[in-house]
Amino acid sequence: MATEKGAVEMVEVSAMQANKHGDTALALLGNERVSLTEEDNKRIRRKTDRTILVILVWVYFLQILDKTVLGYGATFGLREATHLTGNQYSLVGSIAPIAQLAWQPFSSYLIVKVPHRILMPCLCLGWGIAQSAMAACGSFGDLLAARFFLGLFEGGCLPLFSIITSQWYRRSEQPLRVAAWYGTNGLATMVASALSYGLGHIPSDRLESWQIIFLFVGLVTIVSAPFVYWKLDDDIPSARFLSAEDKPKAVERLRANQTGTGSREFKMGHILELVLEPKTYLWLALSMLLNVGAAVTNTFGPLIIGGLGFDKYTASLLNIPFGCLQFIVILWSSWMAKRFRIKFVVLFCIVLPVIAGLAMLYTISHTKAHEGALLGGYYLLAFLFGGNPLIVAWIVGNTAGTTKKSVVMSAYNAASSAGNIVGPLLFNSADAPTYHPGLKGVLGIFVALAACTILQAANLLFLNKLQERKRVKNGKSAKLVDHSMEDKYHDADDQLDEVVGVADGTPPTHRERLGEHAFEDLTDRQNDEFVYIY
Repeated sequence: MATEKGAVEMVEVSAMQANKHGDTALALLGNERVSLTEEDNKRIRRKTDRTILVILVWVYFLQILDKTVLGYGATFGLREATHLTGNQYSLVGSIAPIAQLAWQPFSSYLIVKVPHRILMPCLCLGWGIAQSAMAACGSFGDLLAARFFLGLFEGGCLPLFSIITSQWYRRSEQPLRVAAWYGTNGLATMVASALSYGLGHIPSDRLESWQIIFLFVGLVTIVSAPFVYWKLDDDIPSARFLSAEDKPKAVERLRANQTGTGSREFKMGHILELVLEPKTYLWLALSMLLNVGAAVTNTFGPLIIGGLGFDKYTASLLNIPFGCLQFIVILWSSWMAKRFRIKFVVLFCIVLPVIAGLAMLYTISHTKAHEGALLGGYYLLAFLFGGNPLIVAWIVGNTAGTTKKSVVMSAYNAASSAGNIVGPLLFNSADAPTYHPGLKGVLGIFVALAACTILQAANLLFLNKLQERKRVKNGKSAKLVDHSMEDKYHDADDQLDEVVGVADGTPPTHRERLGEHAFEDLTDRQNDEFVYIY
């Protein structure tokens, strides 16, 4: 009796520790399971899309729009009005990602500790003010200061959006949701092109065209901040759009993810595990290499088109098809990843058109006769934008633990910022209009990106083998069915796992439900039921 009482006390202490250090949503369920139907699953997903996803799409669109209009400002006289010379425009393009790079350690901490309903509108307001301030810039120093604060406030955007997506959606749903908000890269390019064309024609004695562009997009961002605070919810327990009956179901439907629903505790052990993992450095390599190319199109895209012999208005309009192709590629690549559940193959395939486009821009003579071919080569660069949402969904789907996920996404954004820093610096105004040295460097970078994609897939396969060995050692079945990657919802209880006292072939002593530790804020390495996706 004393032994049984001691065992019960140990279980109760363990449960208390799990609740203390686990997800904020753990209190909704405790040790209980909630049954929900496929219709419940769809209804909750629709409600989440109408509130959370709509906010993510709009705010990310604003962030990309504010970042993108720099290239159009240059087309409409920014460089001449602010007396930029040499590499100064490149430095203006690079200072925002430099600020993002410096801010990432603070960003990862804030994402864990500050409620999302407060953090997101504050970031939105900050970069909106910085964007509006660019209209008042009259020198290189002014532009550097404004762009620095723009990058500082935008620095937490992608990590925060990635964390929010992982905390509200099943792993099978995440690629298309990431694509929905990241796909605004293409929409922002199209809107920025049209806005620049339209606003550039506004006659004004007080403001130049580039000032009107910056002021307009900045003010739209500023007025959006209160709307974000009004509509956004921090997590599932505080969700105003979910009924008291739906909240436990909303948590339960995420159990199979094994990645949790968010915690306010910052855990140093998660960071140590992250630092020691090779997959972390492969994520960073993928991010940096890909975003070198993204920086080229964002900062120098309009200038490259202008170098093909088009006037500033035509150069703006010719970026609309580029943005449309961006949007299509992002949705297509994410749909392919969801449909076939093999992200590395899709990522590898979309890198190939980018390599072809760079090769065309590098080898084809920049003459009037070859304008069509050069424009086609430039449009092929749009395929690279299908890579970031794939990598983001790949990372959040393969990382468990709130602190670990926050830090790895901040590290991803830091590597992205590093790529955005390097990208513009590869291009010198002295090399205009062909920019051959820069194109040659970016071409080599995308070949390396394709190689890193294959290496990461092989690494994840190896990690799954280690997980299988760990499960066997713990007396569990080696193979698990990953219900989180299936389109149709399955209760975790659909698959019971036999737990054996010792791995010597003796009969099982009892059967354990899977997902018992899904909301205890464990990392992917700490949870032996975690299955890596590749």
